[in-house]
Amino acid sequence: MYNIQRVYTYQHQQPAVLIDRLWPRGISKIRLSGVEWIKAVAPSGQLRKWLHQNPENHYQEFCRLYQQELSLQQQEALRTLKQLHEQHQQLWLLTAAKDIAHSHVPVLLAQLQA
Repeated sequence: MYNIQRVYTYQHQQPAVLIDRLWPRGISKIRLSGVEWIKAVAPSGQLRKWLHQNPENHYQEFCRLYQQELSLQQQEALRTLKQLHEQHQQLWLLTAAKDIAHSHVPVLLAQLQA
């Protein structure tokens, strides 16, 4: 099972992985000790910035482009996440995204569960 949680409300459930490209603002590395950071599984910086220019109008195309990135460039990071999940049967995916439903997380989850 994959559990999604905002990093700001994280209560040290283990195992946990930060799935954002950027370190979350205001969170110390000590607070997330024991959390693996797999930034390679997040959307590229260019794609992330493009989405934030106009989230409402760009989201559908963002999903398609991010899915392409996952399929073509981020296979190793996906394998790492899947292996962690297989080892523990449960994995907490942490993100700083305010609107998780309209972020990279649903696309990533769909790819992990495929």
